[in-house]
Amino acid sequence: MNCLIHATYFPNIAHYAAMFKADNVFFEACDNYQKQSFRNRTEIYGANGKLALTVPVSYTQKNRQLYKDVRIANEDYWQQQHLKSLQSAYSMSPFFEYYIDDLMPLFEKQFDYILDFNLNCFEVLIDSLQLNLATSKTQLFEKQPKDKTDFKPLVNRNYKIDSFQSYTQVFTEKHGFISNLSILDLLFNEGPNTELYLKKQTL
Repeated sequence: MNCLIHATYFPNIAHYAAMFKADNVFFEACDNYQKQSFRNRTEIYGANGKLALTVPVSYTQKNRQLYKDVRIANEDYWQQQHLKSLQSAYSMSPFFEYYIDDLMPLFEKQFDYILDFNLNCFEVLIDSLQLNLATSKTQLFEKQPKDKTDFKPLVNRNYKIDSFQSYTQVFTEKHGFISNLSILDLLFNEGPNTELYLKKQTL
């Protein structure tokens, strides 16, 4: 199966479940950017429940831009804020200390474009997970993709996903299991078992 999908900010588990079963992963790079999506947003499990982390971007609806051309608004110092949120949410998780050093360059280096940053996030996570995925970026936009299973709708925040298999989360006792959070939630809580977990999930 060839998988067509968006590169998102620390993708949620649904994205990885789709990519994990693909022979080839194609990241959509030629479509128009749309606000209010997971392109620049990820969701983690904080002390008060689900917490959204959003990368600020310079974008106006008046002037349509390709996803690959949308710039990050780095004057907002968002990287330090996101890192503090991750430390607060996951410092007590079993595998936080094991993986956080791999992720630190993503919070220390400034990136100009949201697509480039998201692809860097993906590469770092793939290395941490030791997954072997064949990936490439699209060279043109296809309204009706050929020879690819279209998982692009997963980028929409209102896309309905059935609950995935539960696992132990840091604040499970306070708020219960929260499904389909960022892959970071699974990684920090399950560590090396992440790959086995993804194998068992279906969309």
